[in-house]
Amino acid sequence: MTMTLTLTRAQKAAAILVAMGKPSASRLLKFFKQEELKALIEAARLLRTIPQGDLERIVAEFEAEFTEGAGLLDSADKMDTILNESLSPEEVNAIMNGRSADTTPAEPQSIWPEIEKLEPERLANFLAGEHAQTAAMVLSRVSPQLAAAVLLILEKPQRGEIVKRMVALANVPDAATRIVEKQLRERVLNTSSTRDTSSGQIRVANMLNELEKSQLDEVIQDLEAADTPDLAGVKARIFNFDDMPFLQQKARVLIFDGLSTEVVTLALRGADAELTEAVLSSIGARSRRMIESELSQGAEGIALADIMGARKTIASTTVRLAREGAFSLPSAPIAEAA
Repeated sequence: MTMTLTLTRAQKAAAILVAMGKPSASRLLKFFKQEELKALIEAARLLRTIPQGDLERIVAEFEAEFTEGAGLLDSADKMDTILNESLSPEEVNAIMNGRSADTTPAEPQSIWPEIEKLEPERLANFLAGEHAQTAAMVLSRVSPQLAAAVLLILEKPQRGEIVKRMVALANVPDAATRIVEKQLRERVLNTSSTRDTSSGQIRVANMLNELEKSQLDEVIQDLEAADTPDLAGVKARIFNFDDMPFLQQKARVLIFDGLSTEVVTLALRGADAELTEAVLSSIGARSRRMIESELSQGAEGIALADIMGARKTIASTTVRLAREGAFSLPSAPIAEAA
């Protein structure tokens, strides 16, 4: 005599769904609640072989005529197949982990758009204490402009090692990438450990860049006397036309390459010999002769406001190029003057 199987209600429902086949079962699964689906999955995984007689009794209990074939084999595998073809992997995972599919925690947002907004100095300070391979991986993920600006800040030996590794850098394993991103998020982007005052420093520096040299020196002294926080960051963004001799030659060449001879001539009106030579040595021979010829005629009839406006134009161009990573501003002369 064949023994009758003792099945729970969930196991009986799972058995019928498997018997119905994938097309019909798939349509019905959409009507089950999350708790019911979880119970069905767990019940189906306990099923193995259901004899035809037991299956008929189960179907009779549900008052339906779904049976076909000679019984059910490997019910758990068939139920998994139905679920995988009916629901997305996220939905199945959500059901088995006891949470709603539409409330599954999203993947952490990429940190690289936020890294791209950082000041080069801040990223360079982090990379200076890291292994060259880590620095190479980070700089390979940011824009060429930011990477170039950071490299110029780093020490030369470290800079060469990083570039060498960037050339040979292959695909970075996901695990390693996650570790680096975690460190960047915690040590660079986490505002609780590092207060980002770069936007305020830029605003103050832009204001101070509008002042004449004597006015700037006086304000810097006042700021130091008031023990202004982050003043070093402000100084690093200040540039006055009179500081042009402190720039490297290649930086000056880049600056004056995009400026008209009229603006340069106007800015040099009344300039001392050292400043004039620093500017003229950075432009072509033909342009230099033209400017020297204009300067030899004197500055009579030329408004001081026009001269200062030309100098501010050159200073603004210098600050913009430095911010884009073309070179670094010489902050030392400003500090010494103050």
